[in-house]
Amino acid sequence: MQIITSKSLKNRFFLSVFICVHLWIMFLTSCGSKPTDLRTVMPADALVYLESNDLGIALGAITENKAFLQLAKTKPDLSALDGIKLAVAVTGFETSEEQITEENFVLNFQPRFVAAVETNAWNFQAVSFTENKIGEFINEVYGGSVELETADKHSGKYFVWTSQDGRKAYALVQGSVIFFGNDETSIEKCLAVKRGEADSIARNPKITTGDRLAFGYVSTDGIAQIASLAGATLANRTGEEADVQSFIARVLPEIVRKSVTEISWTATQTQSGIEDSYDIRFDPAIAKAANETLTGKSFQQYDFADYVPLEFAVATRYNLSDPLKAWRSIVFTTQSQTDAVSGNLIAAFSGSVFEPYAIENPELFLGSIGERIMTVKLDAESENAAIIANVKNEVDIKKSIAKEIDFTKPPEKSGEAVMWKSEDGEFAAAFLGDVVIVGDAEIVSKCLAAKSSGENMTKIERFKQFEITAATAVTVASETDPAAKIIEVLGEKKPENMPLEQRSFTATIFDGEGMHRKTLSNFGLIGSIIEQFAKE
Repeated sequence: MQIITSKSLKNRFFLSVFICVHLWIMFLTSCGSKPTDLRTVMPADALVYLESNDLGIALGAITENKAFLQLAKTKPDLSALDGIKLAVAVTGFETSEEQITEENFVLNFQPRFVAAVETNAWNFQAVSFTENKIGEFINEVYGGSVELETADKHSGKYFVWTSQDGRKAYALVQGSVIFFGNDETSIEKCLAVKRGEADSIARNPKITTGDRLAFGYVSTDGIAQIASLAGATLANRTGEEADVQSFIARVLPEIVRKSVTEISWTATQTQSGIEDSYDIRFDPAIAKAANETLTGKSFQQYDFADYVPLEFAVATRYNLSDPLKAWRSIVFTTQSQTDAVSGNLIAAFSGSVFEPYAIENPELFLGSIGERIMTVKLDAESENAAIIANVKNEVDIKKSIAKEIDFTKPPEKSGEAVMWKSEDGEFAAAFLGDVVIVGDAEIVSKCLAAKSSGENMTKIERFKQFEITAATAVTVASETDPAAKIIEVLGEKKPENMPLEQRSFTATIFDGEGMHRKTLSNFGLIGSIIEQFAKE
């Protein structure tokens, strides 16, 4: 049976944030009452929690970025958003099936959420905005002819919008606070918390404070449910037979649930852009194993950067004290989180991860190279890639590479390098001194050209910031958005047909608690969320 996921999921998930973007514009006058601490009205059992204590500052970090200003016709005035607070809680997920054929069906995922906004406005302003602006938006999203019912309820003004196909949206205005959601029980949960009948998320010690743009938290239960959804989605994307899809949909969530306990996210503003920090807490035994095997040494240069062509899409440098030991640890740990039969299948097929690099025997390859590795892709969406490493044992490296590359034949010369290609020209392996490059033939050739010409990664802006690090992995990604969607959402793009080009830098480390990842980019995760509102 094939599972096909709905493409409309992302729009539903960000519905609350879209409403809040419109909310900010009209609240210019303070009502004079003490603002509500939104944490104190959010349920403690929320699966996912997001907050921003000042939306003006959060969006200002994007609109003040040099990349934004270069493409925007004018800088938008966000002063009306100063001091506006937002909190969003996902309280559950709903799934629905739509049969397409006897064997296939569509599986839709929809989060149940509630968003709360402290507007700092007069109550009549909040009521008017909810009825008119939010109502107009819902009417458009639901395809028109939406019916609205209002009532004095829950010590405030209550709104229910109903579409022609039965979908509903809800809002409640109490004083200067607006609650909005796609699930009535989610709003009622907030009200129960406010009355003291249920615990608030403010009591969770993982919900921290600090000088930041935004914060997010995913609970253990939230990870379990999201893992199940992710498993179904990944299974569908594989395009494999029903048995393979079923295996992925079953085993992946099981492994994630047993491995990851909590996730938190913090966005902060720096001189170079927005830094997103992700703290992923592992099960103690897994954290211990990762800390012992997935670590490297501090060094003074970014190995192999001079082999990475400037047109790269993604390049990742791995710093591992023992690559073979690290790989065995990953496979063994993954196996241990599921049943014996599934674990054996994982071990048997784990080597397929190396297929894009034309590596047939991962253990032999990893045992024959140095402690630092670089992988390169020219297209982030493609599987085509190449891997670069120092040679410790050339004989074993050649044995580990796919038999399509025949090392008994005379090699081609590429400058000072020697290169062998597969008969169909798809894969190649090149040796230059004590360096080996193997994988997609086009990428291998371009890596050699980048080394000889000097036109390589070392010339990119801010490269030195990531040159010295002891991180297990450092990824530099280059992304181009021809439509510059984020500019269109927050302002107006210049008439010139210029794409938005940006790079991100991500460093990942492991310790006794789990995995910690920091990503520096122009717009961060906040920008990615805002882009969801761009017109298709």
